[in-house]
Amino acid sequence: MRILVIEDDEKMSAFVAKGLTEAGHVCDTFRDGRDGLFQATQDRDHYDVLIVDRMLPGLDGLSLVRAARAAQIKTPVLFLTAMGGVDDRVEGLEAGADDYLVKPFAFSELLARLNALARRPPVQEQRTVLKVADLELDLVRRKVQRAGQHIDLQPREFVLLETLMRAEGRVLTRTMLLEKVWDIHFDPQTSVVETHISRLRTKIDKPFELQLLHTVRNTGYSLHVPS
Repeated sequence: MRILVIEDDEKMSAFVAKGLTEAGHVCDTFRDGRDGLFQATQDRDHYDVLIVDRMLPGLDGLSLVRAARAAQIKTPVLFLTAMGGVDDRVEGLEAGADDYLVKPFAFSELLARLNALARRPPVQEQRTVLKVADLELDLVRRKVQRAGQHIDLQPREFVLLETLMRAEGRVLTRTMLLEKVWDIHFDPQTSVVETHISRLRTKIDKPFELQLLHTVRNTGYSLHVPS
């Protein structure tokens, strides 16, 4: 899943992002409510779940969710907050949130709630399965198949393929992939991208006649049906 975390506490934000990344998800973080709302609005079909704190600078969580719903953003929202009173929960859900988790929390419970939100129709109806030619990626069941044949991917390979499929036909540079898949915002001087691309190509392309994963010389990589 692709998850947007809007949390102003730096340590909490880093903790949540690290745990989600280790679980195989792609996570973007913002600490200001207005910035988070702008990101959610600009990439309204990009995220599978939003995690929002109630107390945020710039724009509080309740106002953020109300504004998102008013803008017809239907992405599931989970409030993650220390405000745990009954009235607080009711207020959050009535503002448009889909779930509410109070700090401190067990990370396993957070993951379970996120998975439940991702399975909930109709929000996921249009993006449950990504398709490029005969290649299919199921975001809910986390399964990949091509021409009806199951393809076994490691968690990071799955996220890499999801990123490429969402950007079908567009070229993603090495830097873009490092940021989107590994959450690395500097050049680590390693071949991690090239290694994973090679492994992915071996699994999704080599057994088949039509090649979908292409290297664009001196630029990056693109997944598309060749013309």
